[in-house]
Amino acid sequence: MTIAAQAPAYIRAISPYVPGKPITELAREMGLPVARIVKLASNENPLGMSPKARVAVEKAISGIERYPDQFELVAALAERLGVAHGQIVLGNGSNDVLDLVARVFLAPGRSAVFSQHAFAVYPLATMSAGAECIVAPARNYGHDLAAMKAAIVTNARPETRLVWIANPNNPTGNFLPYGEVEAFLRQVPPDVAVVLDEAYNDYLPPAERVDSVAWLKHFPNLIVTRTFSKIYGLAGLRVGFAVASPEVADLLNRVRQPFNVNNLAIAAARAALDDHLFLADSYELNRRGMEQIVAGLKRLGLDHIPSHGNFVTFAVSDGGAVNQKLLKQGIIVRPIGGYGLPNHLRVTIGLEAENARFLDALDKSC
Repeated sequence: MTIAAQAPAYIRAISPYVPGKPITELAREMGLPVARIVKLASNENPLGMSPKARVAVEKAISGIERYPDQFELVAALAERLGVAHGQIVLGNGSNDVLDLVARVFLAPGRSAVFSQHAFAVYPLATMSAGAECIVAPARNYGHDLAAMKAAIVTNARPETRLVWIANPNNPTGNFLPYGEVEAFLRQVPPDVAVVLDEAYNDYLPPAERVDSVAWLKHFPNLIVTRTFSKIYGLAGLRVGFAVASPEVADLLNRVRQPFNVNNLAIAAARAALDDHLFLADSYELNRRGMEQIVAGLKRLGLDHIPSHGNFVTFAVSDGGAVNQKLLKQGIIVRPIGGYGLPNHLRVTIGLEAENARFLDALDKSC
């Protein structure tokens, strides 16, 4: 018997996460010049990183020989969100925080509930802790909170100890009005943790935003996660965070690696928090780009799922075939067959010229 066979069966059953195809990989595969490739697959900010963050990174390089000190970023987040310092948990991207939550609350003999078509990291984190995945059927490609509530197991094994909710959801872009989310929290047993993953909440129109962190005063089983990878443009530096009750944050910090966020990421995130002009520009660019992409899809007669993020998921006749035709033209989008949507593709909102190239290539591919 090989050493690999000694790993627990629940680890060997995990299907590895497949990231968006890198530009350099497509260039090698297709023999295309890098400059001609447009990547709209990974929900990155087409404006790049915050200028203030760039300056901060350059300054932080001089101290790269020192271990990181998270204090200033944690303090800034706590002040911004109106919580105590001990309620913030930093992660190497928000995916890291999601994994910490699974390690704290899940184990063999327990289960986690999440929606069909929800973020792929939820089953990965659940299975890596040896817990069982309970998938609630989606409603119009998004979360059905009634179905999720019904899926929570409390009186039998495996007992549910965690619920994952992405709002807005990736990869479908659906948004749950916050009133519905708050009502759901009131129905969840207090010994079941609920993760509210808000990686894309910065793209919501101001009228739809709610201070979900304030709910922690009433729901100590709530954990809110956010990231600097999207609108802040720091995906390559990997920094995210969770906000939780002091007791839950303490548990997460017990299993967190002590230096899980590096010096450059800490400096960039701290500076990006105050780059309000960059955030406003990024929001506006996304709003205009969304209109451009949706209008183009309608011209091509393609249905799409209304999105509240920085991407759009749309239907085609054959997701795999259309994706290959786009790749040959130097356009990288995201096939989402692994999410149970083999005849859909997800496209990130890019710059105006990038969006136009995508739409032109899509017209030739359908």
